[in-house]
Amino acid sequence: MNNKKLGIFLNGINKENPLLVLSIGLCSSLAVTTSIFNGIGMGFAMTFVLLMSELIISLFHKLIPDSIRLPIFIIVIAAFTTIVQLVLAAYLPALSDALGVFLPLIVVNCIIMGRVESFASKSSPGEAVLDSLGMGIGYTWVLCAISLIREFFGAGTFFGIQVLPEAYAIGLFSKAPGGFIVFGLITAITFALNKSAAGGSSK
Repeated sequence: MNNKKLGIFLNGINKENPLLVLSIGLCSSLAVTTSIFNGIGMGFAMTFVLLMSELIISLFHKLIPDSIRLPIFIIVIAAFTTIVQLVLAAYLPALSDALGVFLPLIVVNCIIMGRVESFASKSSPGEAVLDSLGMGIGYTWVLCAISLIREFFGAGTFFGIQVLPEAYAIGLFSKAPGGFIVFGLITAITFALNKSAAGGSSK
């Protein structure tokens, strides 16, 4: 993998992380991250839809007229979102119920539409795959980090296993304000680490 392709892949994990840096797709991210299973499930669902949508759009973007490109993009994204919904409903109904309305709302998620429009429609299929995987991994690791903290402090559990007495759990972390607090802390730590790394590399 050459430097350009590696840069495309790593871009979404850190430098242009969709949640920590671009701050898009936050609504569903903070709503479903009350347990690590939800975070992993939402992350994989988003990554699958993003990967397949970017790949298809990249393969056929030269055949899509500019005047109808957005409706076509939405149809493609909706098709793969429906596949994810049906698979989860059939094989992981508990996860499907937990993600609720935010699963079908993947169709209008800003992350997917943004990458399809700004990257996949102008790039080769190989680059589109690398971009989608990088963005998907970047999205998923942040979701998992938020979920892990909120589940542990909010419910006293770790992957559903009770590790902290319920009396010591802090209910705030299971609610919306807790999601914003954890997200803000992770964002601040990430920016501090990136700034420190940039300062060290410039010396």
